[in-house]
Amino acid sequence: MDMLLTVVLIICLIIIIVTIVHMYNNLVGLRNRVKNSLAQIDVQLKRRNDLIPNLVETVKGYAGHEKGVLEEVTKARTGVMNATTVEETSAADNHLTGALKTLFAVAENYPDLKANSNFQQLQSELSDTEDKIAYARQFYNDVVLKYNNTCQQFPSNMMAKLFRFKEEAFFEAPESEREVPEVKF
Repeated sequence: MDMLLTVVLIICLIIIIVTIVHMYNNLVGLRNRVKNSLAQIDVQLKRRNDLIPNLVETVKGYAGHEKGVLEEVTKARTGVMNATTVEETSAADNHLTGALKTLFAVAENYPDLKANSNFQQLQSELSDTEDKIAYARQFYNDVVLKYNNTCQQFPSNMMAKLFRFKEEAFFEAPESEREVPEVKF
């Protein structure tokens, strides 16, 4: 009888230890996926930042008197490069997106620029990169959701608190981009 009780206790102890190890490893894996997905956003932002000087130089040749717009794009690009947190990166990225929209709006006033093959290629590459950035943001937010849920749900929340796993911030769009655009004809 004592032997059977000992075996049952050992099996229960092994099950508890395996469960704890599994929950801990799951939290570590999710935390690392969050870091990796944020790094993927950084890869795409870097790609866009590398394209911007070429775009600015191309536009300068045609629309040199639009100096304020070009300076704003350059300033916004620097902001993205200097951001260190998710919140700073998100804000700087949103600022750069707005500056690029303004730059493309200015380019609409220059038919020769719009027809320039360098400009068209850069615009196409930036558009492709913007799509990749949007996908990377979505993937990051999906991973953060899963990680944060794991940190909050019982019983893994006890492991998260015990080992100081902190919830991560979502990559968010600014209020101005959440508004429904008004279409007029």
